[in-house]
Amino acid sequence: DFAAAAARYKDDLGDKEKPLSDLWWARQLEYSWLRSEMREYVPFWQVTQDALDYTIATLGIQDEKLRQKFLDVYLELNAFPEVPDMLRALKAGGMKTAILTNGSPEMANGAVENSRIIDLLDEIFSVDMVKAYKPHPDVYQMVPDMFDVDATRVCFMSSNAWNATAAANFGFRVVWMNLYNQPP
Repeated sequence: DFAAAAARYKDDLGDKEKPLSDLWWARQLEYSWLRSEMREYVPFWQVTQDALDYTIATLGIQDEKLRQKFLDVYLELNAFPEVPDMLRALKAGGMKTAILTNGSPEMANGAVENSRIIDLLDEIFSVDMVKAYKPHPDVYQMVPDMFDVDATRVCFMSSNAWNATAAANFGFRVVWMNLYNQPP
């Protein structure tokens, strides 16, 4: 839940909570896409910090302690509430489960540990393995390669329309959970 960092400090942010959350996330995506296109990969943790710095400067937030609090929360993101039960159901049905993330291994591991879902996962795929960000096809290719299956046998679930679209374009079966009530 990427909005958690801003939400946790909504009292400090006031009417800047949603703009901070939205702009920070948009800049993370923009910066990761640009880096992939330019072949200038850096770990997502750096992208996250760069995007936050842009965002707080844009919003006129000049509080270094608050900046650090946002980053600390980002290393402990929770899964959405339905995720553990869904993973349990998939595992009970004999499915392999994984996370495919733009996050660095440290970010992914922190979120997985904080959400207490490590035992429900067979794998965590970080873009660090291919040094490119989603929606680059090399990122999605990690899953069929590691699990030795055709891409059409992978069910990819995302709350991000752009990610669902890219995964479908790659050849995955896709479930888009429209948690943000976006138009198709």
